[in-house]
Amino acid sequence: MSRIVSKSWQLDRRSFLRGTGVALALPALDVMAKAAPVAEPRRLAAIYFPFGVSIQGEKSEKAEWGWFPKGEGSDYTFNKSLQPLEAHRKNVTVLGGLSHPEVRKIGGHDSGDTFLTGCDLLSRDLHNTQSMDQVAAEHFAGQTRFDSLVMSTDGGVGEPTRSSTLSYNRHGRPIPALNQPQQIFDRFFGAGDPDTRRHRRRLKSSGSLLDLVMEDAGKLRRRLGKFDQQKIDEYLDSVRQVEKRVARAQQWIDIPKPGLTDADRERLQLDADSKVPTEYVATMYELMHLAFMTDSTRVATYQIASMGDATTLGGKFPQLLGIGKHLHGLAHDWNKAEGAEALGKWDRFLAEQFATFLDRMHNTPAGPDSDATLLDQTTIIYGCSNSTTHTNKNYPLVLAGGRGLGFKHGRYLKYGEDTPFANVFATMLKQTGVTNRFADSTGHLPELLA
Repeated sequence: MSRIVSKSWQLDRRSFLRGTGVALALPALDVMAKAAPVAEPRRLAAIYFPFGVSIQGEKSEKAEWGWFPKGEGSDYTFNKSLQPLEAHRKNVTVLGGLSHPEVRKIGGHDSGDTFLTGCDLLSRDLHNTQSMDQVAAEHFAGQTRFDSLVMSTDGGVGEPTRSSTLSYNRHGRPIPALNQPQQIFDRFFGAGDPDTRRHRRRLKSSGSLLDLVMEDAGKLRRRLGKFDQQKIDEYLDSVRQVEKRVARAQQWIDIPKPGLTDADRERLQLDADSKVPTEYVATMYELMHLAFMTDSTRVATYQIASMGDATTLGGKFPQLLGIGKHLHGLAHDWNKAEGAEALGKWDRFLAEQFATFLDRMHNTPAGPDSDATLLDQTTIIYGCSNSTTHTNKNYPLVLAGGRGLGFKHGRYLKYGEDTPFANVFATMLKQTGVTNRFADSTGHLPELLA
């Protein structure tokens, strides 16, 4: 049996840049492939937003702001709400008509907890079942530095039926989500020292993780070929930009959440900072991209806002953007002419941020000497557990990426209520190499595959 012999200049896929007790994960480099050629990792991500979308009939005066496209199959047209995804038409599939059968009967505001589980948590003494992402995380356990990345705008676990996390362990317990950009950045890209207090002091005094590891980076760079030198330069520049975004987003997230009356909610727009939502959401997506790029994890979730009221951090995002009401109130006006357009603009904002994330994933090679992109090797579900605020049917969903895993895109597919949403998860898990079934799935969806 032949075996690969590593040379002194070769690196393993878990190599780090190190400096004064901190570590920065490296991206995949050509020199790593020669040391240990392996199949490109398969990844999985889920992104959620609450309270439904702008649902408009074709004859509605605000039909152009309807979330679901016009037409069907490959012959469809994006409305304004999802138009930012047009550039990724070959990488996305819009799904209509799907929902979790167990969740249809419960109140609309209670369904965020169930997006990745498909479970009526109210019938289980407020214990959910294991979420789809954590099924995958268990499968990949030990293969990466972190089993999963769990993020949300509000952080923690929230309240039962008003969860601020999408992820649940095998015992049905919520996994606390991270919402502090600096904490996530430090944990995934700078936590090489178990003495976290000393680590934080060093980062604070240096002002930059890269400043601490640049000497090691210089030594490594001199050992690399021209292609890898260019790649590591691009990576370090990307990390530098994310560092700056993290700092800006963290300044806002550190501000205590206000206690608001109904009157206060409408006045929030008086001190609005329109850059806050864009910077914050973009930063969270950038952190997810970096985590995948460095193979720090292969499973990630991000919940953008929660089913809580306007006092939540994400609840005032629409006001900060100058769209109108707080998110909860905005969503309730989906069937009013003015509200339909305002909600449609919020939907478009979310689609723009998602499209930028897809850009980053599409423009990142999956690995050395690979023709595939990071997006090709990652299957992503994006959407909501309501069509409108209190309707737990016809979830607005986009399946993206995974063309290297066998997925086929470029269509708008409509399903009947006899097809459980869990069938999408079962298909995603199967193509990611995890398992063949999930929750109440009745089978796979071959039409999603090439």
